[in-house]
Amino acid sequence: MADRDKIIAFTDACLNSKKIKDMSENGLQAGGARKVGKIAFGVSASLECIKRAAACGADMLIVHHGLLWGKSAPFKGPLKAKLEVLFKHDISLCAWHLPLDSHPGCGNNAQLLKMLGAGNLEPFGFYEGVSVGFKGVFRKPLSMDGIAAALAIKLDAEPLCFRFGTEKIKTAGVVSGGAARMFEQAIEAGLDLYITGEAGEFVQELARETRSNFIAAGHYNTEKPGVKALAAILEKKFRVKTEFIDIPNPA
Repeated sequence: MADRDKIIAFTDACLNSKKIKDMSENGLQAGGARKVGKIAFGVSASLECIKRAAACGADMLIVHHGLLWGKSAPFKGPLKAKLEVLFKHDISLCAWHLPLDSHPGCGNNAQLLKMLGAGNLEPFGFYEGVSVGFKGVFRKPLSMDGIAAALAIKLDAEPLCFRFGTEKIKTAGVVSGGAARMFEQAIEAGLDLYITGEAGEFVQELARETRSNFIAAGHYNTEKPGVKALAAILEKKFRVKTEFIDIPNPA
């Protein structure tokens, strides 16, 4: 069994979360058992995810999208139901949002680029003055078809592609989740491809007008890699059991 607070302190330090401005309340969001033998991991703290965490015997649930976003909300409806399950089963809920996007090792964006075989990773994609994404270079140019196929297999996704730029992709920028607005930063940086989770209505024509490439692989799907990578780190560090709770979501 591991100490809950030591797990949280280690993760805070690992992800440098105290120094990253975020709308999410990163770290502990709901207190449960202080001794942890198993940690469940998920992308979002949905009621289904919390119920599955309880069913698998987890003492802690770590997610990317938690319940606290910088403003208070009445404990009723879905929020009340989620808290009831957490407290009934003595499960600690923790969340790390932007810190788990921007980490150069286990972060969502670095993991996605490494998954595709990119190297020479550098910070990219600024949100309120903070870099949350990464850009990288492929040793051998890849095709749009090849990248889309790899994302489909590795993320269990159905990528939406706008192919108006070069077919030979040498450089790519990645900002997971709902970061369609950062497409312009990729264009300005001269990158061959921009990958994110969601596409806005404006994206298709912006890609056409600037002769650029864009892929949206799903908000949920692009934010699985970081959660899984963090699970591997904590399992090794604290010798606890871990389980990723996958609740497929094409959006």
